[in-house]
Amino acid sequence: MSEDHQRDVFDAIADPTRRRLIHLLAQAEEIPLHELTAQFEMGRTAVSKHLTILKEAGLVIDRKVGRETRFRLNASPLREIQNWVAFYSKFWSTNLLRLNQLLEEEEE
Repeated sequence: MSEDHQRDVFDAIADPTRRRLIHLLAQAEEIPLHELTAQFEMGRTAVSKHLTILKEAGLVIDRKVGRETRFRLNASPLREIQNWVAFYSKFWSTNLLRLNQLLEEEEE
């Protein structure tokens, strides 16, 4: 996957395992693959596949240290999700306020 064809961030966080990986990585500066794998009831290959998807979305950065691969979170792509949620949060607040006003008018 080339740099200009990165995986969609929403797709990357859709899976509960990947959300848990993000959560674990957010709590540490850097975590080796074997430590991440120990947190799940799945093999190293399965965890690696999830990490690859997060990496393709720009959410994870990896580096080799000797024979081990260490991972860290790059949270900046999550801003896209934050902005999306903020828009709809404002949308619902506005609509609930309108609904409340209509209900109050009906009661008068």
